[in-house]
Amino acid sequence: MREVFQQELREVQDQLVEIADLVATSITAATRAFTESNVSLAEQVIDNDRRIDELAVSLDERAIDILARQQPVARDLRIVVSALRISASLERMGDIAEHIAQLARYRFPEKAVPKGLRSTFAEMGRLDVEIAVMLTELLRTQDVELAEQIRNEDDKIDELHVSVFDKVLGETWKGEPAATVDATLASRYHERFADHAVSIAKKVQYLATGDWAQDSSTD
Repeated sequence: MREVFQQELREVQDQLVEIADLVATSITAATRAFTESNVSLAEQVIDNDRRIDELAVSLDERAIDILARQQPVARDLRIVVSALRISASLERMGDIAEHIAQLARYRFPEKAVPKGLRSTFAEMGRLDVEIAVMLTELLRTQDVELAEQIRNEDDKIDELHVSVFDKVLGETWKGEPAATVDATLASRYHERFADHAVSIAKKVQYLATGDWAQDSSTD
């Protein structure tokens, strides 16, 4: 029975990796759609979000079934409960990628990115994609060094997020109201995407080391 239980835990981990990989694919396409005004890519992200949602629901059902049948304790219980919380964060990351894609679709054929902020959003997108790829590998390997790298990249996104608000609130900003709204929403989406990754990284780090890293990210 113990061997069966451990196999079930491995399957939960594998499913988390699968969802994370889909999220990485979504944010890659979403950020490209946003910066390039590519409506075809945007539609793909929006359509594919259903698959992420379905897998998250499936994982949650599997985890709850394990809790009911196996009644795990100690570290095994923490693994299952953490999987439920990680699944929720991954599902939310998929939603955020969809929101970024929706901005591109709404503004097509116009550019969703205000001209003066295109380089900033290109960098924010690059960092979010990098974080998503590292997160998938972290869930696959539980390499705690990746958790630290994710936190460091999140700091860079936070700085860019602040710079976007400084720009749109500055006296020299000439953007139309729609451009201002797009910029603030998109910046917030990019920042929250990374925050969810940090939240997951904290949970994985705790499971691997028993050390709960403290930061200001919202779980």
